[in-house]
Amino acid sequence: MARCAGERAPASAGEVEQPEASGVAARGRYTQAMRIAIGSDHAGYGLKSDVIEHLTSHGHDVVDLGTNSAEVSVDYPDFGAAVGRAVSSGDVELGLCICGTGIGISVAANKVDGVRAAVVHDVTTAVLARRHNAANVVCFGERVIGRQVALDAVDAVLATEFEGGRHQRRIDEITALEANR
Repeated sequence: MARCAGERAPASAGEVEQPEASGVAARGRYTQAMRIAIGSDHAGYGLKSDVIEHLTSHGHDVVDLGTNSAEVSVDYPDFGAAVGRAVSSGDVELGLCICGTGIGISVAANKVDGVRAAVVHDVTTAVLARRHNAANVVCFGERVIGRQVALDAVDAVLATEFEGGRHQRRIDEITALEANR
């Protein structure tokens, strides 16, 4: 695996290197590799490629559910639903979705039972999506977020756990809404 000058090799198998990411403190970083599904439409393909490279370089197992080109127009619901199904079935621990704004693909992912997809724009919204909303699919908009901000937000998502407490009651209410469909 190629590394940049000064970049450390990952620790033992199953552990994840803890890189310095601008805007995200090293404390509380993820320490175990995760299995993560990622999908995008054509408008999110470039950022998806960057996120895949970032995740794999830190030891994560990434399941790329497409698309495979920025050149061919495709429909974001197909990819949001595919990521949602991978999360809902337990095949992966987390899902990441990318389209032009993050909005459309999040709507599609949220139609899958058990998915709590959130559009995030920065580290703060990424942390709160996980900590308060137990987001298991996180969505980005390539047209509205910079590459480094997106990578920092991905790191924040991976480093943040659901807080529970009063937030669990709200997650239970959302789950009840699904049961009443």
